[in-house]
Amino acid sequence: MGVKKIDTKKVKQKAGKYARSWVARNLVLGVVFVLAVVLTASLLLSVITQHNKEIKVPDFTNLTFSEAKHLASHSNVKIVINDSLYVRRLKPGVVCSQTPESGAMVKKGRKIRLTTNTIVPKQVSMPSLVGFSMRQARAEIVRNGLVLGRLIYVSDIATNNVLRQQYGGQDIASGEKITSGSTIDLVVGLSNSENKTFVPNVIGKTYQRAVDNVQDNSLNIGKLSFDASVENYADSVMAVVYAQKPEADSRNSVRMGSDVTLFLTADPEKIAGIAAHK
Repeated sequence: MGVKKIDTKKVKQKAGKYARSWVARNLVLGVVFVLAVVLTASLLLSVITQHNKEIKVPDFTNLTFSEAKHLASHSNVKIVINDSLYVRRLKPGVVCSQTPESGAMVKKGRKIRLTTNTIVPKQVSMPSLVGFSMRQARAEIVRNGLVLGRLIYVSDIATNNVLRQQYGGQDIASGEKITSGSTIDLVVGLSNSENKTFVPNVIGKTYQRAVDNVQDNSLNIGKLSFDASVENYADSVMAVVYAQKPEADSRNSVRMGSDVTLFLTADPEKIAGIAAHK
């Protein structure tokens, strides 16, 4: 009985086909494995980060901390008191501002930082402003947690030089303790009754920026008129000027210390209209 001759050529061909098939199969399996890992990681990340599952931040302003905590628990967010300050127009202990603001879209469980109105008003020392320029004095007033009130102009050799500082209509000495947030009036010099300034255009500016602009031009805020959309302190801070009296006019100057009345709104449609006409 003869020995069957092995066709080595066919063996090599079969071995080559098998090797190619093995490589191709493993490449396919590798690609499938990578895709499975990517999809699994994507799904897990989506669950962990709650992708596309956002909620609207509620309005915590004017609420006590216990009321804010109750609202937060029902709104799927967390709250933390980040700071406190004294606001005379607000009830002690209530929330006066928040970050993010109400209406913002955030993920479930987001931490909302609150600033509350202090229960016991903070006392600060009255700074010494006599001899400062009006702008230097205003910066020092703000730095000490106080508010600039009226600029009272009197005859003096140096315009806008601070001559006296007053609280409640009376002169106040430096170092005297007063409540944080108190309004300080400045008696400032005017070298010539003909010293004039221009009314700035503050249409479209927020409340504080508009007030700063008016005071920077050596003018006083005569009246702040808020429309019905401004319901609380937070609204007033974010309110925007939609009209002013007198209007800005670079051709006509006014006497330093003159009054400017500002009309403000928190109505989104009114604000959008202001921006569109700028």
